[in-house]
Amino acid sequence: MSDAEPQAESHDRSREEAQAAERLERAVRAAEQALIEFEIAVETFRVEVENFSRLHHQRLGPMYSRLDELDALIAEALAARTGDPEDIRKAREARGLVQPMPGVEELFHGWIDSEGLSPEAAAMLTERPVQPPPRVRPSEEARRIYRELARKAHPDLAEEEAERERRGAFIVRVNAAYAAGDEEALRALAEEWEAGPPPPERRASRSEELYARLEWLAERKEMLAAVAAELESSAIGAMIKMAPEDPDGLLDEIAEQLLAQAAEKEARLAELVR
Repeated sequence: MSDAEPQAESHDRSREEAQAAERLERAVRAAEQALIEFEIAVETFRVEVENFSRLHHQRLGPMYSRLDELDALIAEALAARTGDPEDIRKAREARGLVQPMPGVEELFHGWIDSEGLSPEAAAMLTERPVQPPPRVRPSEEARRIYRELARKAHPDLAEEEAERERRGAFIVRVNAAYAAGDEEALRALAEEWEAGPPPPERRASRSEELYARLEWLAERKEMLAAVAAELESSAIGAMIKMAPEDPDGLLDEIAEQLLAQAAEKEARLAELVR
């Protein structure tokens, strides 16, 4: 065997290893981008669930309370008419489901601070209308800026711990601004990111490090999938999935159904008490 043959074999092995490392590098980059897009989708849906839950409680909460009260009144009227122990038991159970009136301490919890009464408490005591909780729905521009920031500054793009922490703290602020629908704050954060220190240049990675990173990315995606499944299986998440393009219309439809149920129960109650 000539000296050239071992050198050729070594060169071939080096070339194969380089090609394998390049393929692995591409796989890691693809997995990173897929994970970031998945995280954006999950966070976007989480904000939608949170906003829809707030609106659902604001608009339909009083209707559900009225239905519970009517159920209790009907059960109590029926028990009073029959005197049957089973009807009396059912009446007690129905009354127990009605939201009880809070005590004084609970009623004023969070209403009084170092500045005195909150605006909501002052409005109630002076019989002025209480302002409903603000409705938050990020604009299309806010969504665009949020997605762009998430893709640029996401912690998963950093391998160094210090850079990952810096990005993580920044993304927390981005998420907070997006959840509040604050387009101006998102624009300011975008300018801050562009003016900040550039992300560190990636150093060459060994195959072992790339395999470890792929494993971490897979675990992260599995965790996010569990979060997404929990959101989608929730009552509010299921409602949004029923009408993703028009959740407000779904609320109107549910409100009509609840009003119809209330009318039926009120008629039933009127029959029992006359």
